[in-house]
Amino acid sequence: MPLSTAIKLSTASSCPSLPSDPLSSSLPLFPPLASGMDVDMVIDSAPNGDAASGAASAVVPPAPTAPAAPAAPAPPPSTARFAQVSESLRLEHQFARVPLEHLKKTIRTNYRLAEKEVAAVISSVAEAADRHDAVSRDDALTQLSSLVSRLQGLKRKLEEGSRAENLQTQRCRARLEHLDSAANTDKLAEWKDVRLRRILVDYMLRMSYYDTAKNLAETSKIQELVDIDVFLEAKRVIDSLQNKEVAPALAWCAENKSRLKRSKSKLEFQLRLQEFIELVRADENLRAISYARKYLAPWGATYMKELQRVVATLAFRHDTECSIYKVLFEPTQWDYLVEQFKQEFCRLFGMTNEPLLNVYLQAGLTALKTPKEDPLSQEGFRKLAEPLPFSKLHHSKLVCYITKELMDHENPPLVLPNGYVYSTKALEEMASKNDGKITCPRTGEVCNFTELVKAYIS
Repeated sequence: MPLSTAIKLSTASSCPSLPSDPLSSSLPLFPPLASGMDVDMVIDSAPNGDAASGAASAVVPPAPTAPAAPAAPAPPPSTARFAQVSESLRLEHQFARVPLEHLKKTIRTNYRLAEKEVAAVISSVAEAADRHDAVSRDDALTQLSSLVSRLQGLKRKLEEGSRAENLQTQRCRARLEHLDSAANTDKLAEWKDVRLRRILVDYMLRMSYYDTAKNLAETSKIQELVDIDVFLEAKRVIDSLQNKEVAPALAWCAENKSRLKRSKSKLEFQLRLQEFIELVRADENLRAISYARKYLAPWGATYMKELQRVVATLAFRHDTECSIYKVLFEPTQWDYLVEQFKQEFCRLFGMTNEPLLNVYLQAGLTALKTPKEDPLSQEGFRKLAEPLPFSKLHHSKLVCYITKELMDHENPPLVLPNGYVYSTKALEEMASKNDGKITCPRTGEVCNFTELVKAYIS
């Protein structure tokens, strides 16, 4: 569609009178674990097993065994510990995938370089062969010297690429060996310590504490087990976007064009839109139109609506008060591009959007958080746990507040007039000692044993 038509379609209706609403950028991809922060939880919430009386404590009892069959022997401690480690490793798929993806990227880059250079050399040799009768001796020597220099340069680049591939292969091997060492129960404590340090380095890198992360990795001697170089690659792009430069980000998109296309990423399109907006901001309309024809028009079939809106800024200009177009010139657009790049970067390398430290911490807080008694006594932890769901108990049971014994059909629960629940055994013993009177241990209220009501557990 011609640009004039795109502008006409977008500006046909008058600008609606909407309040200024800058385009809200996505939440921080790697939020800091500070007091009061909003933590997004990916674990599905479910009601706690018992929602009846507030006096009853829900616990998870040992799995009952059938009386007719002998109980299965408990697994040895080493097996149980290894099972826990195996479950934990399910969250660390990126640990092995990131260096593998980095290696694949390096191999592809080296292959394209070699293919391009070899094709150019072969073409030059074929051209020289066709013209060998018309070329003088000096010109032939010059051409051959040029070819030799080009081949020597290719050799150096391939050697550098080979060294990079070997280093990345060694990193993949080191991580596989580290995972394999988890099966050694004698070194399990050491393995867990290394894992904690890896998680801390990962968190620091995501929070842009690069020097601290590097120092921790070096002092712990886990350089091959962390992804400092991968995050430094992302840092260069992030820094450029924060400085309002799109060239490094566009170069990154070009390097990973095929993979971004397969994932239907629109990052490159958004970068092109921002570059167009900057030309309009600088009142370089002719350059902006030429840029749109060259770089934006190919996206028209996929993102026509967004393209029309951005191209219409040629008519509304950068000082417009129309909220629909004014938002495109807001500085928050650059923050939005930074967040979009982070998401695409994580997706490209198979990383989790959240740091593993957040995932483990959220899981632990959710396991501790219950609607009846919150064991998180520290105020900082309470703020972190506030948006998280309650722990999910599949087989909740009632435990007597007085005797701490399980309440079941042999020791059924009884409900006091004030709504609190205690076991029959405890209340009968209390009544026998107090002439049939029951005193609630929580509120101090007194009632007769005959006023109690039996509760039924479904």
